[in-house]
Amino acid sequence: MNRVLALRTAAYAILFLGAALIMAAFVLSTYTVSRVTKIPLDIDTTLASNGTATALDPASLSTDRFVANTDVPVVRQQQYSTETGADTPSNADVVTLQVGTTLRRTDKQQDSGLLLAIVDTVTLDRTTAMAVSSDANPAGFVQKPRAMDETKPPLRIPLKHEGLNYRFPFDVEKKTYPYFDPVAQRTFDANYDGEEDVLGLAAFHFKQDVGLDNNGKLVEPVEYPSLYDRDEDATVTARAALWGLPGPPDDQVTMKRYYAAQRDFWVDPVSGTIVKTKERAVHYYVRCGDPECKSRDPLKPDVTLVDYTVTSTEATVEQQVNAARDERDRIAVWTRILPISFTALGIVALVGGGLIGWFTLRTDTGLIDPGLDTAEHGFFPRGPAGEPVPGAEAETEKLPAQRRPPPAPPPPPGSS
Repeated sequence: MNRVLALRTAAYAILFLGAALIMAAFVLSTYTVSRVTKIPLDIDTTLASNGTATALDPASLSTDRFVANTDVPVVRQQQYSTETGADTPSNADVVTLQVGTTLRRTDKQQDSGLLLAIVDTVTLDRTTAMAVSSDANPAGFVQKPRAMDETKPPLRIPLKHEGLNYRFPFDVEKKTYPYFDPVAQRTFDANYDGEEDVLGLAAFHFKQDVGLDNNGKLVEPVEYPSLYDRDEDATVTARAALWGLPGPPDDQVTMKRYYAAQRDFWVDPVSGTIVKTKERAVHYYVRCGDPECKSRDPLKPDVTLVDYTVTSTEATVEQQVNAARDERDRIAVWTRILPISFTALGIVALVGGGLIGWFTLRTDTGLIDPGLDTAEHGFFPRGPAGEPVPGAEAETEKLPAQRRPPPAPPPPPGSS
C-alpha cells in the first residue's frame, strides 16, 4: 500500500506541474509580450553615414566672398543616449532619447569642417515609438546653437515633438507613418515602399519627402525655423560681393534660408530598429525682394549652404542589423520559444500523470480483490487445462429432491 500511495502522490505532483506549465505558457503569450516589446532604457550608440556634398567653406565666412565647394566628402554622425530627469523621464512606459547630429567635411580639420549640428531630445512611448507629452514634459527639447568661443552651458529650447522619432514601433505595418523632422520642427509622412534584403534581414523600406518630389526636385521647401532669438541664421544680410552676386559690391542684400530633405529608411519589421538610412538634405538661401522677404521664388536657390547625400556606412548597417537580430531573438524567446516549450512539456506532464494515476488505480483495485483483476472474474467454469467448458458439458447444480410425507395413520374405530 505504501508503494501505491507514493505513485498516487507522484501522479498528483506531475498533473499539477503540467497544469502549471500550461498556465505559464498562457501568461507568457499574453501578459508578458507587452512587457517585452519595449524600447530599451540603456541605449548608447553612435551611427555614421558618409557621402558627398556641395558645401560652403566655413573658412570663407571670414574672407571677401563666400565660397561653396562641390563634390566634397562629408560624414554625418548621430550619438544616441538615454536621459533621465524631471523633464526627461525614462521609466516602464516612456524613454527619453538625446540625439546629437553633426555633418562635417572630412577634408577639413576639426571645427573648421563643421557644417551642421543639432542636439535633439525627445520622450517616446516605449512600445509605439510615438512622442508623448504632458504639462510637465513638452515631449522634447532642442539645443540652441552656440558660438565657438561661448563658455556658457547650452540652452535647451522646449520643442513639442510628434509622431515617430529615430525609430519605428514594434511589429511595423506596411502603411504610412508620421515621422518627425527636428530641423523643420514638424512631421512628414514616411510611406511604405516595399521590402528589401539588408545583410540577410528582410527589412521594410520607407520613404519621406520634405519639400522634394520623388525625383529630388524642389516643390515645397520649408522656411528654416531659426533657434536664435533674432533669426540670425534664418535671415542673413551681407554685402553683394560676399554673396557673389552681380551689381554694386557694397549693396546690402538680405537672404532667407530654406530647407528640404528626402529620406529612405530600412526598418526591421519586428523590433522597429532602423538598420539603414539614406538622406539627402538641402540648405540654401533665396534673395529677398521686399522688406518682409517673401516675394522671391523659394524654388530658385541663389546661394547653397549645403546640399548633401549620405548613406549608412557598412559598419553601421552591420551594427544595426545585429542589434535588430538580438531584439528578434529576445522577443522570440518570450513570445514563441518559451510558450511553445512550456505547452509541450505541460501536455506531456498531464498525459504522464494521467497514466500513472490510472496505473495506481488498477494496482489499488487488485490489492483489494485480486479476483476482480481477472478478465472473467471466475464466473464461468473451466476445464482441467483452464479452457472454458462448453455449455452442453458443463456441470449443473444438483438440487435435492423433495421427499413425500408419510401416509396418515388410520382413524380409530368408531370415528366418522
